[in-house]
Order: sequence, then structure tokens, then C-alpha cells
Amino acid sequence: MAEQGQISLAGQRLGAPETLGISTLEPGHRPPAMPPGRLIPVRVLLLDDSEETFDISQRSSGRVLFEMVCSHLNLIEGDYFGLEFQDHHRRMVWLDLLKPIRKQIIRPKHTVLRFVVKFFPPDHSLLLEELTRYLFALQVRQDLASGRLTCSDASAALLVSHIIQSEIGDFEETTCRQHLLNTNYIPDQMALMDKIMEFHHKHVGQTPAESDNRLLEVSCKLEMYGIRLHPAKDREGTRLSLAAAHSGVLVFQGHTRINKFNWSKVRKLSFKRRRFLIKLRADPSQNVNQDTLEFLMASRDCCKVFWKICVEYHAFFRLFEEPRPKPKPVLFSRGSSFRFSGRTQKQVIDYVKENEFKKLPFDRKYSRVQFNSSLSSLPSALHQQAGKQSWEGLFFVSSEDSAVLRAYGNSSPSTQRNGCSNQMHPVQEDGRSLAAKHQPVDQAEVTCALVTLVNGHAEDCRGVTPSPLISPMLNGSTAIRTEDEEDNRRKIWPADNAFFIAKELLSTERTYLKDLELITVWFQRVLEKEECVPDSLKTLLNSTYEPLHTHHTHFLQELEERLSLWEDRSSVQVKGDFQRIGDLLLKTTQDLKSLSCQLQMNSECVYELERVCAVSQRLEFVCREFELQKVCYIPLNVFLLSPLHRLLHYRLILQRLCKHYLPTHSDYSDCKAALTDVYELEAGLHSGLVEMESYQKLLELQKDLSGVQNLAVAGRHLIRLGCLSKLSGKGLQQRMFFLFNDVLLYSTRGITSTNQFTVHRQLPLHGMTIRESEDEWGVPHSFTLMVQQQSLVVAACSESEMEKWMEDLKIAVDMAEESSGPTSVLLVSNKEASKCSGVSEVESEDDLSGSQTSMPQHGNNSANTLHRGNTTAHVCWHRNTSVSMMDFNIAMENRLSGNLLRKFKNSNGWQKLWVVFTNFTLFFYKTHQDEYPLASLPLLGYTVTDAGESENIHKDHVFKLHFKSHIYYFRTESEYFFERWMMVIRSATVSARRIRYLNRTEPD
Repeated sequence: MAEQGQISLAGQRLGAPETLGISTLEPGHRPPAMPPGRLIPVRVLLLDDSEETFDISQRSSGRVLFEMVCSHLNLIEGDYFGLEFQDHHRRMVWLDLLKPIRKQIIRPKHTVLRFVVKFFPPDHSLLLEELTRYLFALQVRQDLASGRLTCSDASAALLVSHIIQSEIGDFEETTCRQHLLNTNYIPDQMALMDKIMEFHHKHVGQTPAESDNRLLEVSCKLEMYGIRLHPAKDREGTRLSLAAAHSGVLVFQGHTRINKFNWSKVRKLSFKRRRFLIKLRADPSQNVNQDTLEFLMASRDCCKVFWKICVEYHAFFRLFEEPRPKPKPVLFSRGSSFRFSGRTQKQVIDYVKENEFKKLPFDRKYSRVQFNSSLSSLPSALHQQAGKQSWEGLFFVSSEDSAVLRAYGNSSPSTQRNGCSNQMHPVQEDGRSLAAKHQPVDQAEVTCALVTLVNGHAEDCRGVTPSPLISPMLNGSTAIRTEDEEDNRRKIWPADNAFFIAKELLSTERTYLKDLELITVWFQRVLEKEECVPDSLKTLLNSTYEPLHTHHTHFLQELEERLSLWEDRSSVQVKGDFQRIGDLLLKTTQDLKSLSCQLQMNSECVYELERVCAVSQRLEFVCREFELQKVCYIPLNVFLLSPLHRLLHYRLILQRLCKHYLPTHSDYSDCKAALTDVYELEAGLHSGLVEMESYQKLLELQKDLSGVQNLAVAGRHLIRLGCLSKLSGKGLQQRMFFLFNDVLLYSTRGITSTNQFTVHRQLPLHGMTIRESEDEWGVPHSFTLMVQQQSLVVAACSESEMEKWMEDLKIAVDMAEESSGPTSVLLVSNKEASKCSGVSEVESEDDLSGSQTSMPQHGNNSANTLHRGNTTAHVCWHRNTSVSMMDFNIAMENRLSGNLLRKFKNSNGWQKLWVVFTNFTLFFYKTHQDEYPLASLPLLGYTVTDAGESENIHKDHVFKLHFKSHIYYFRTESEYFFERWMMVIRSATVSARRIRYLNRTEPD
């Protein structure tokens, strides 16, 4: 415990429980008991340069002291940090948490330990707590001042500008200049003072939490971020430096990185006397004759210190769980018994994700800004963008994913900037804030589940294999606007349901125009820079999508003008021509008939792009890389086919209007005529759309799968994909199955380092029989596949899943029997599969018990190593569910956009978001003008229900999304949109049965 007489701890002042902040323990467990013995004072220097004294037993292990420090700070994610001290050789070494302190520190009373960052994650969005990010920002501040974090002058000035924004608030020239004269942040600061002030001037409005986030966002991209150099020499005697990082062992010459050995390529790390040895995996493709690299360090102790650091970095970032201790040898031991102690990065994320913590305020020592910081998990800077880049790399996550990200959100934090109150309090029914009653704001923490980097990859963390599902959460702390309930209650909506149908048309048209801009602006801009792109492809894309973009731009302008008149409060009670939408729809459908050639060329664009990519590896790489950008939130081919999908949406909207209006209504005739035009357009495009949907899905799967070839061929189409458990000698093992009309494929366990599934086996459907086998094997929901005198026993996660698989398998077998010719061989050789997947060896079906990693390996920059990590197949894997082609077809029709108010389970306020539903996923934007989504939430596996009185939600039109322990509430503005959102979300959360799909009817 801390020395008596000192200032009370933050946790003590606020009544924090004793276990809060102990991130290395299971939930509810207490810190390890202090062993008996004489107490000795140990001094610890914290990152804010304050010094604390802790009284511990002289026989205590390093873990006791470390957890006392974490508890003192109320630090949840303490596993990123460590305690270092200077040993008797004047080297800085880490305190071993397993060994007694007295065996490591000769004179504890006279030694000052430093509490510093030990493990630097590749992306700042992996840090889920505001306090953690604040401590990381302090570490960056120290590294800049000491010269350890070297960078260009522009980067240094930008970093300092964020630091002083956090410390002194908004820019004021005299104050800023005086502060820089009094405080030195970087060497040679005077020369950069004007540049620092120029950057600081651009940060107006940023809170300290936002500044921390922006500071880390810039720092993570620097080559020397988190690097601790260890002097060494190579065999020729050249002076070098070695460093351990999240991705592997790095080699520096000066401050320039000259080599990198990924953990995936390292077979063994060892040291012998002064020699540090890196043994690499054999790589016959590069004719590597010598797989052992040798570096000479100053002494054996230096080698051992660096070796320990490498062991800990590898374990923390690569392993799923803390390695178990080796059994003690009976007679003698050989080698070091050192092992990593503590949670791995995956365990830290899971720990924060699965538990809820009270958000407690903390003090920022250097900040003059009056701002109550709390342990919110989402940086404010992620919401209030002073440039939209502050949301880069964010994503939601799945609860069951092995490397998911997790965060909590505060929906109503209190903030003050520069002494000026800018508070957001939970709004009461009478419109008054809690502040009026002098009640403290409840900093409710929120648990968010599921979802992925909008494109499945973090900004600087493409080596991380979270589930594809992974995300920083949408926290409501500051930037996302809270809907004012008083204004909302006074708002008068037109009573006619036609208004809401027209509003749905407007919302979805905005999203559709953004999708067209992705082709006409973003993708075309990328192609213009590449010499490998043939002019014929550029011309084809331009001539196809530019006319459509121009047409729909004008149509959207007309819609916005019409709806603004219709919605205007002064004209709600006045009838007029502006309270109709059929005339605009009739005009646009007639114009689309003149653009039918462009609509028919959509399919040709997909075929041509795929043909050119097959010839040019460079163009294939460019397209894959473009798909990983945040603006491309769904597969590129889906954007190319979006004009055809938009026709389906027009048909559904017009059908609802015709059903709503009486035949005598003035708008009925226009809507009916427009619907007739859409039917004519669909008739000419339907067969091509069905074929292209199947082809596009095969192309997407071809990228998701490793070890197969020629998947996208004429005549083949997908029937169902998803997870089943295969029964083997080792029990039930989860596998990914892909059912086509001629073959059944299934993969080995897990996702490769390139975000792909390695296909292990191909089962022909000719002669296959399917029977239930639950009684035979005693495995619930199991059935047996018999083919060519071989049997495969698989089990579904539920009875309904088993019925859907068996139904589709029987249909697929019937289709295969009716077709002529043998099934083509799709599997490639092990050697070719290894090259495609980026792994050195293809695992056998049952030999899959090796260590798994929570982060993917970095491959080379080839087209084969860039793959989306958030596709439907990845979601099915992490949710242990399946999706049929029928489900894809329904989801394509049920696209929806609009504003929703979102609330977490334990939060107080509602946050207004622009939400787009497509591809079984909700994509969240701050406003509809945003270029790319902030985060996404795949809905497969979720259930959607009406939030009733039992939920303690006393609002109308609220629906609830629920998955395991993760709950979200969403509120719509009207009964119409409540029913629409419920209907489209049910289409994604409940897999369609074939019979139900064929007989479904459009709800009112």
C-alpha cells in the first residue's frame, strides 16, 4: 500500500473497489496476498514524473508491486506497462514479475523504479481506455524530450502541437509562445516554434482526450515509435542496433531500419555467451543456404536482457494466452526457465470486452484545461474530427473473436474546455439537464460487441488478425450529436405515410450516390495513376458510370427540394403539389430507360475488370489494395453492380406507394406508371443480374479461399457457406464449409495470416447421401455425409442450422445428379497452396494443435497477400453460423439508410448516427456527408426485438439488438421507420429457408 501521509489515491477518494485496475487477474479475483516479512519502502516514478512510495514485504514478488501500482492508478489495461530499474551494471532492465524483488534489486530503498510503457501496439485504437491512452501520450512526450523518438521536423512540430493543445487548450498566440519558451518538449525547439504554433492553431476545440488520440495516431506511424535500441555488431563488425517490436526483430543502423525478421519467419531465438542468434525458418523458394543469423553484443548479460525482451514481445503479441510454466526437471535443467508472465494482448482485449468497469475520473498533471477526464474507452477525438482522419483504423468487434477489439463508451461525459463549460448531460423529460439539479453525471460505461475494421484492417495494424469483426466503439462522448428530446417532441411530422416512404427514398438515394462516387471519383483516381490500366477499361468505366452519376445527382437534388417543402412545418397542414413523389419517380425511371445501355454494361464492367486483373498482376494488387481502403466498405464488385440493385429498391418503394395510395389519389397514376417502367427495365436486366450475383459471389470467395483454383466458372453457383463442426478422433473441430451446386469444400481450422481459409478437402456431390446421426454418435444436431465409400460426420450449432444444411445439401445433390460430367478438381497442390496463402506449410487436417497467434503475419506486397478481413465468410466463422445464396438475394433487396438514435445498455443519452444497412451489416456514420463509415456491426447471429417496458426504455419506436451479453438500443423517428428497420434487420439476423423465401410477402 502507498505510504501513509501521502495524498489519498484516486481510487480511494472515489470509493473504487480494491480489484479495480488489476488487469492481470481474472474477474472478481483479488491481488496476490503479500507474503509475511518486514516491510520496505519502494519508490516508483510514474509517467507524469510524480513519485509514489509503496510499502511491500521484502519477500514479495515483482507482481505484487506491479499490481499495487496499477491499482493505485485505477489502470485496467496495465499489461501494456512494466517497471524498469537500473541494475548494478547501470543497465535499464525490466522487473521480473515472477521473481522476488530482493533477488533482483540489491538495495530496494535506494532504487527508484520507473513505471513506463513496455509493449507498444501497432495501432492506437487497440488501447481501449482513456487513461491508457493518456499514459501512452506521456510516454511519447518523454521519448520526444529525450530524443529517443526521432522523426522529421514537421512530425515533431505536429506532435508537440497536440501535446500543448492537451496542456494549455485552444491556441492563443501569446500564451502559446510563452509556454513554449518555458517548456522544452524536443531538442532544438526554438527553430520549430513557428511551425508548432501553426499546427496548434488548427487544433481549436480539441479536448485533452482528443489530443492524446491524435498524438498517438501520428506517433504510431513513426518508424522509431516504441523502439528501444540495443547495441550490437554483425559478423563484419558493423555497428548496428537490435530492437523487438510487435511484428518481429528489427535491425537498425543509426536510426534507420535496415532489416526486419517477422515472428512468422523466426524459428528460434537464442544466445551463447556474447552472440545473439536468430534461426530462421527454411525458405527453399529463396535458396537460403544459411538460416542462422549471428549478432555480437557487449556481454552475455546484454544478450540475455534482449533475449528476454524478445520472448515477452513474441508472447504478448502473438500468443492467445499466457504460456504455461515448464515442468521442473528431476535431475538437472538446461537452458533458461524464463517465460512471459501476464496477459497477452488478446487476453487484455477479451478481459476489457467481457467485463464492465466503472468509469472514474483522473487528473492530468500537465494540463491547465479544466476538463474532467474519465476512463472512457473511446477517445473523444474519434468522434469530433478536426479533419476526418481521426476515425482512421476504427472498427467494432465480435465478442467471440479471438483477437477482437473492445471498448466502452460514455454517452454523457462532462467536458470543459479552457474554462468554458461545454457539457453534455443526460436530457430529462422536461428538457432540463441534471446539472440544473446539481447532480453528478453518471459516467456509464458501455460494452460494445462485434464488428470489424470497416475494411477488416487497422490503419497501421494490417498484421493483426482480429476477427474481421472487430471495432473501436462508437462512443457518444462528444462529437456525435445527442438528439435534443425537447426539440424532437415538438417536431411535427406529416401524418401521411407517403412522406416517410419518400424520406426512405431520399435516404437510400444519398447512399447510392456515394456508392457511385466511389467508382467515378475514388476508383477512377486510383486507375489514372497506374500505367498498367488499359485505356479500354478506363473508357468503359467512365462511359458506364459517369452518365448514371450525373443523372442521379440531379435526381437527388430534386428529391431534397421536394422533401424540404413537404417536411416544412408551415406547410404541413396545406395540401399542394409538393406533397407527392410519383412525378419525380416517373421522370427518373423514364430517364433510366434512356440509360438502359449503361445499366446493361454494369455486368460487362465486372467481367472486363476481372479479365484485365487476370492478365496484370499489378492491377490485381491495385484493386485488392483499393478494397482495403475505408471508403470501399463492401467488395468492389458490389459497387459496380449497384445501379442494377438500385432498380430493385425503386421497385419496392413504388410497390409500397401504390399499395398505400387509393387509385383516386393524384399521385397514384404517376407511381403506377413509374412502376411499369421499372418492371420493363428489370425484365431486360433480370437474367443478367442473377448471373452476375452468382459470379460476383464466386469471385469474392475465390479471394477468401486458399488452395483452390478455377472456382468462378460458368455453371457453378454458391448454395450455402458457413460453419460446421467435424467429428474426428480429437472430438468436434470447427470447420468452414462451402456448398456449391457441384461440389462441397471445407477448410482447415482458422484463418491464415492473409485472412484466407485454406481449403483442405473437396467432396463431390455425385452419389452423396445425407442422414441424421445424432443417435448413432451421441452428438447433438449431427448428420453424416456418405460419398465414395467414405463418411464425414459433422454437427451444426443448432437444430435449425442442421435442417438448413441438410435441406440445401439434398437440393445440391439433386442438382449434381441432373448435371452431366464429372466434378472438376478445384484443389491445388500443397506447394501451390502454401505460396498462395503466404504460410510456409499447409497444416494437415488433424495436426492443427500448434500455437496460434492473435496477430497475422506480414507477408510480401503481392496481390496474393492482400485480402479483406470482414467478408461474410469471416463473419460466419466468428459467429459459428451459415448463410445461403437466398439470404444474399434477400439482403440485396433490403438495403436501407437513415438516421437512428443509438443507446448502449448502461448509457443515459441517445446518440444520433447515420446508419446504412447492407451486406448483413450496419455501417455507422456521423452524418450522411461522411466519405466512409466510422465503424460497422455485422448482424449475423444477432436477434432483433421490440424494446418493451421491461427494458426500462420509456420511448416509442425503440428496437433492441442482442447478441450474447451485448445489447444495443436503436430509436427511429416514426412507426413507419421502426417497422422498416425491424424488417430489414430480421432479414439479416434470421437466415432464410428456401420455402419461406419463395413464399414470402412484402409486409405493409
